[in-house]
Amino acid sequence: MTIALTENANSNLLEVVVSGKLSADDYETLQPAVESLIEQVGKIKILFVMHDFHGWEMGAVWEDIKFATKHCMHISKIAMVGESEWEKWMAMICKPFTMSSIKYFDAGQEAEAQAWLLQD
Repeated sequence: MTIALTENANSNLLEVVVSGKLSADDYETLQPAVESLIEQVGKIKILFVMHDFHGWEMGAVWEDIKFATKHCMHISKIAMVGESEWEKWMAMICKPFTMSSIKYFDAGQEAEAQAWLLQD
């Protein structure tokens, strides 16, 4: 799994780029970055970009549930950029489990996703 994080405190934005399969260990990278940005700016927005993404390992599913529960009040918007139909469905399935606004964008629409995130 590859995970790359880019923080932008000026726009309360965390960009997360993933490929491969998320593992529980990946949350040891993601969680501190999210918490650091929340401490700096309050509510944040996440741009979650998936390239050649294959989902979550079983242990990562549990970490994701804990992560979502802990931070559901701290994330205002999530833009998901993906390459496949199942990723689009995943964005829709996540909506009832979070207080964040979630919107899916197709690959190549990262600029549109960022623009949506930056709208009030």
